[in-house]
Amino acid sequence: MRQIDRLPFVFAAVLFLLAWLLGFPMRAQSAPLGAVECTLIQDSASGDTLYRDGVCDQRFSPASTFKVPLALIGYDAGVLTDEHTPSWDYKPEFNAVKRDRKTVDPTVWERDSVLWYSREITRKVGSERFAGYVSKFGYGNMDVSGNAGKNDGLTHSWVNSSLEISPAEQTAFLRLLLAGKMPVSAKAHQMAEAIVPSFQAGGWAVQGKTGSTRLGMGGEDERSLGWFVGWAAKGERRIVFARLVVDTNRSDMPKGPKTRAGFLKDLPGLVK
Repeated sequence: MRQIDRLPFVFAAVLFLLAWLLGFPMRAQSAPLGAVECTLIQDSASGDTLYRDGVCDQRFSPASTFKVPLALIGYDAGVLTDEHTPSWDYKPEFNAVKRDRKTVDPTVWERDSVLWYSREITRKVGSERFAGYVSKFGYGNMDVSGNAGKNDGLTHSWVNSSLEISPAEQTAFLRLLLAGKMPVSAKAHQMAEAIVPSFQAGGWAVQGKTGSTRLGMGGEDERSLGWFVGWAAKGERRIVFARLVVDTNRSDMPKGPKTRAGFLKDLPGLVK
């Protein structure tokens, strides 16, 4: 009787072994998510496209490129005053990475991409005004709700969360910023532009902001992204640009700075 009782289990084991040998899928697996790249360069005044390559209309988290619109918000709301005011000391409750455990002002915030400083700005602005600014800016999908069920939109929405923007929307936003046409004060326009980090690229005077983050929750997406967005001038020419790289490649350098380095190297050959 015991041998008969064992038959179903033996039969199941044989079926499992056959399935494995024949290569049948043992469980459902999602299709791998592909790499996405975009380089978009436009004339800042006319909007004419000077160079476009890749997928430029797909939205992703803005990550630290959001510090550009957040600077507009901070200066217009009166939270930020000038390039070096306010200067805030680091507090242990910020739980920041080691390199960000320091005193930070607006210039250092943009240059070193300090997340806790961003969160202090949004906390002081408040949820209602913060959401209102993002909506008035028409920034990406304008969704600052944050992670589902966590009520963290005020402090997390722009880093691998609800807020997303495409490269094409990034350059559209930058054109309005440079034209002084965002719904904020003239001082906010001036100061937000002034603190964006500066670089040189083959005769181009470049100002731009990087962004880096891992994508997906719970291991669903193994990709990470790198942004570099901003503007550049050479003689009387002025351009806006966005470069985005999304893939599974890993390197010692964060993907944002790596994306910036690649763009600065390429720019002189992309726009003559």
